[in-house]
Amino acid sequence: MIEAAEELGKSASVSEACRVLGVPRSSLYWARQPELPPAPQSTSHRALSVEEKTDVHQTLDSERFRDCSPREVYATLLDEGVYMCHWRTMYRILEEHGEVQERRNQLQHPAYTKPELLATASNQIWSWDITKLKGPFTWVYYYLYVILDIFSRYVVGWMIAECESGELAKELITATCVKEEIDLDQLTIHSDRGSAMQSKSVGQLLVDLGVTKSFSRPYTANDNPYSEAQFKTMKYRPGYPDRFGSQENARAWARDFIHWYNHEHHHTGLGLMTPAMVHHGLVKAVYTHRQQVLRAAYEAHPERFVGGMPTPPELPKEVWINRPQSDSRAVPPPAPTEPGAQPVSRMAGSQALRSLDTAEHLAIAERAVEQPSWTEAFDINFSPELSKNA
Repeated sequence: MIEAAEELGKSASVSEACRVLGVPRSSLYWARQPELPPAPQSTSHRALSVEEKTDVHQTLDSERFRDCSPREVYATLLDEGVYMCHWRTMYRILEEHGEVQERRNQLQHPAYTKPELLATASNQIWSWDITKLKGPFTWVYYYLYVILDIFSRYVVGWMIAECESGELAKELITATCVKEEIDLDQLTIHSDRGSAMQSKSVGQLLVDLGVTKSFSRPYTANDNPYSEAQFKTMKYRPGYPDRFGSQENARAWARDFIHWYNHEHHHTGLGLMTPAMVHHGLVKAVYTHRQQVLRAAYEAHPERFVGGMPTPPELPKEVWINRPQSDSRAVPPPAPTEPGAQPVSRMAGSQALRSLDTAEHLAIAERAVEQPSWTEAFDINFSPELSKNA
């Protein structure tokens, strides 16, 4: 465009040519300036001469100083009454010759493989970890060991001790495998790289039991997400104390919490089932019962369900630790609302949804009192917790 403006400027004014072509006049005037040769770089009168630089370089590369740092060479020569230059100048001379580099062996962290674990049923993959519980005084802690089934989120084994120990972990894993009737080559146990997790006693035990061991990558907390999430649920639970007065006090609190977590906590990742429902194979019965309740509610007041017949949230078919990106299985997109929830209708002229009156509230409350709980309705008996370590 500058050349076109120059050509047009020969037959018209420069201003008119630049206006027509949309070229700033300053750019045209700048292009007319002749290219100036680069300004010569002046050498400071304080700089070393070429002969002095060569002398310094030869001294640094000499057999005496070739394994010494410039600071060491500078101090040694200074003690001998010789001053050649400052050590920063020595570094610059070495850098000009490409001789500044790290000479010490540096630790190279190996590339750890990302664990990719898939569970489609209970007792396929367990995740276990240890967390600290504050004791009555500063620097006093109790250690809570928890083994979690990642598919059902069920705490299959736990105990509280005064230290992290591979021997204690070995006893807990052994008792839990016996209680859950684990067969050879059935189970994978995943953990981080703590001292107890990598202990020789635990590793030999897993070999004897035919259990595959899996470890998180170092400094990667999200490689063990289910244990971390369970600990967060525990420590953010209302009533979690700032400190525990004794080991017995911590054990009693943990026993109540784990019973609540296993049998009463309706887990969002389990389709609002409790871990016990999933672990003990009660999902189908509970899901059918919920469908019947929702169907009865829909038949009683269909006008309140704009989206049609409501359905209970479903249990996921598979659970991953680090789902591979190349996995071809389709992942359903997240629902715009919670499963079973109905969107609010904003259609003009639609029939107004009638809210429950007082009599209906009372009738629902009376039915809830008269109807037995789902555990009684299905005659469910849960196995007791791990009493030895609880």
